[in-house]
Amino acid sequence: MRNAFSSVMLLCMTLCSVSVLGAQKPLTLDWMDLIPKQERHQFDQQGMPTVNHNGNTPAKQSHIGAVRPELDGKYVKIPGFVIPLEGDDQTITEFLLVPYFGACIHVPPPPPNQIIYVKFPQGAPVQELWDVIYVVGKLKAEPVSSDVADAGYKIEGSRIEPYDDQ
Repeated sequence: MRNAFSSVMLLCMTLCSVSVLGAQKPLTLDWMDLIPKQERHQFDQQGMPTVNHNGNTPAKQSHIGAVRPELDGKYVKIPGFVIPLEGDDQTITEFLLVPYFGACIHVPPPPPNQIIYVKFPQGAPVQELWDVIYVVGKLKAEPVSSDVADAGYKIEGSRIEPYDDQ
């Protein structure tokens, strides 16, 4: 009898903790929040490194700037634009989240600490991804390389929300 009671209590505590985590309010981030404070002077307002456009060499992705390891494992919400990587004509399952429209399409792409690789196993409807959106999920300070660009962070996306600028 005592073991049955203990098992029921353990199950209740587990279910309660899971529901609390599911209801956890995400930390809302801005793109500059992904850059360590001591390095922010190297970036403009859009999160791009300051570039000298007088050279004759082709522009490449800048790798200046570190990630913020203290953000690793945080449940976050961040706005951005989608660069699709994997999916079909109905849903996208992997994409890059970037701070401004056209990033990674125009040269150069933002530095890795301004690109988030998002894995969204349940898939996101394609029609929701052409405007700025919020991605909510667990942030990892973990590099990911793709054919498009290198990302300094990744998110296991739990949901996508419409953007509201409030």
